[in-house]
Amino acid sequence: MFAKAIKSAALSAAVAICGALPAQATDLQFYFPVAVGGGAAETIEALTKDYMAQNPGISIDAVYAGSYQDTIAKVITAARGGNAPQLSVALSVDMFTLIDEDLIVPFDDFIKTDEDRAWLASFYPAFMENSQTGGKTYGIPFQRSTPVLYWNKEAFAAAGLDPNTPPATWEEMVEMGKKLVKKDENGNVTQWGVRIPTSGFPYWLFQGLSTQNDVILANSEGNKTNFDDPKVVEALEYLVSLSTEHGVMEPGIVEWGATPKAFFEGQTAMMWTTTGNLTNVRKNAPFDFGVGMLPANKRRGAPTGGGNFYLFKGTSQEQLAAAVDFIKWITEPEQSAKWTMATGYVAPRPATWDTPTMQAYAADFPAVLVARDQLEFAVAELSTYENQRVTRIFNDALAAAITGQKDAATALAEAQAQADAILAAYR
Repeated sequence: MFAKAIKSAALSAAVAICGALPAQATDLQFYFPVAVGGGAAETIEALTKDYMAQNPGISIDAVYAGSYQDTIAKVITAARGGNAPQLSVALSVDMFTLIDEDLIVPFDDFIKTDEDRAWLASFYPAFMENSQTGGKTYGIPFQRSTPVLYWNKEAFAAAGLDPNTPPATWEEMVEMGKKLVKKDENGNVTQWGVRIPTSGFPYWLFQGLSTQNDVILANSEGNKTNFDDPKVVEALEYLVSLSTEHGVMEPGIVEWGATPKAFFEGQTAMMWTTTGNLTNVRKNAPFDFGVGMLPANKRRGAPTGGGNFYLFKGTSQEQLAAAVDFIKWITEPEQSAKWTMATGYVAPRPATWDTPTMQAYAADFPAVLVARDQLEFAVAELSTYENQRVTRIFNDALAAAITGQKDAATALAEAQAQADAILAAYR
């Protein structure tokens, strides 16, 4: 029989969780958001093929579904049509949406032994904040991240700054940013001091500022936001002031997707973006660069981000058993190390960092440790019920303040009122 013929450690783990896998071939459909930083698509394809080679009775069809937004839309559409994938990587913040849609299965049903419980407890607690609710685990961290600060060491040296010392506070970021701004003979800026994207995922990078100002945007139950808190207003006023008062950042909406290219081309000396861009920056920056934690204000802080694995309803027990086995295998230290090295995403289990592979990589490229070490100060990414509606409201408020349509306090008060109207039903 199939379960007797396969001797791999991965299958042994599956048997421990779910009992013997079936003799017949088990087909899985796996939705994966391909539009992420680094060599994600190639690496996930190689890992999937490795798993199938070790487990020839399991066939995995990896569907590259586009961006995170594309992926969740396709997953929900397929599930409503009775054709849900067995597993998918989707944003950790989509957990409440998937629960509310009654589309996903908690992993707790497959945690039976001490070994299973040890595996579930082996992920960084900061990543589990967006993976668990109501005493159950709905997501398994995979391509997880925090935003970090990248800086151009050559630009720092040219401006008379220590190329090995990034700004540690909001004030230092402004002071250094002013020295880093370069203009041509006509007074046009050719190099900005800093670039914090305000499109794509504006709430996420802004959450770095709000966390540093010692305020949380939403509660852990996903049913209340704090958008109009004075500390949130102060953080937004600081973000706006980088352009309007201090002149260290390009005015208006700063594009997420164009930010790494702007950094490579010397249009900005510093940028905030995901650690998932780390390998991309390493391969493409034509200058020596540094990576640091986000600068602090009242405290250090950053949100976690990125994607989790989810299991979907409408799936047979045999398929769920195989899906859990695959998720356990791909989050094991050696596979996780390959993923982190290929993409820059934070390996979600401490054990990965203890492998000889990862230790050698970190010794050669210490920047990979920054996002991991920042987890000590990290908070859960903004996530609520009806998350897409609520974050759209918040993003619109940020845009209104950034573009000068409204002052920060007014924009955030209106956003809070709208969020309250949506979330009141979930309290």
